[in-house]
Amino acid sequence: MPGTRGLPPDPMMAFDPRQIDVPFRMQPGLRRMHDGEPHLHALRPGSALFDEKRQVHAAGTSIACVPGFDARAAIAAIWAQAARDGLAGVPPDTPLALAFEQDLAVLDLDSGRVPWMCVCVPSGWDPQDKIGRDLLAIHAPVADAAALNQRWPQLLRLLAGDGDWARQVWTISASPLHDRHPRRQPATPWPQTDDPEAFARQCFLRTERQSFFVVPAVDGGPPRQRVFTIRVQLQPLADAVVEPIGAQRLLHALQSMSEAVLAYKQLAPARARLQAWLSRRAAP
Repeated sequence: MPGTRGLPPDPMMAFDPRQIDVPFRMQPGLRRMHDGEPHLHALRPGSALFDEKRQVHAAGTSIACVPGFDARAAIAAIWAQAARDGLAGVPPDTPLALAFEQDLAVLDLDSGRVPWMCVCVPSGWDPQDKIGRDLLAIHAPVADAAALNQRWPQLLRLLAGDGDWARQVWTISASPLHDRHPRRQPATPWPQTDDPEAFARQCFLRTERQSFFVVPAVDGGPPRQRVFTIRVQLQPLADAVVEPIGAQRLLHALQSMSEAVLAYKQLAPARARLQAWLSRRAAP
């Protein structure tokens, strides 16, 4: 989960590889959001993401909630944020799973726990395994978790203050699906070719832009919750990496990943072929 360089996001791109931090480090990587930068994007009916999210919603598995948790304040905050983001045209009776590209969760700032989620396209994890747990437990399976764990208390203090925050994470995958729920979607094998060009053309750059905005306290006191948004985007790798500088940064990031990170991201079998392809693209 690397951070990215503090550059204003390009709205025309799902993700710019030139923003990748190198060397690669597992870290929260929060940045203060730029003025006018939206948290939410309307989900376009007919898109691949819409079709995937609709299947999960129709199955009744999009919402996970701790028994007894009242999500009404958080849901009201989500719709209020949608209006601020210029999405007033989204019908208010639209299910949250089908209203926005983003998956959504609530973070309790006192306990660090996540008591509610509306998640349809998780990146290799099951929301039922995470609901009600705190950040330390949620990220326990993550590679280099010990280094991350030292930063979570600081992150919670930051989120308890003012401002909106975001982070960007990325990986490379052979799966063309947004939904990578481990019990719904079997792992997609890496392409069976030793040709780096043919290999790369069957891979995708998978990114998550995550952001945090405040849930106003019902008693008017300091906010004690934040909504956590997750926007999953996929780009064919060959379309995402088009400039030498982007290829150089992605190559350096792969070269600097620890064995634990490579195993966690399931990139070890692919790294040599990806590096060969990126080396060609990184050449002036």
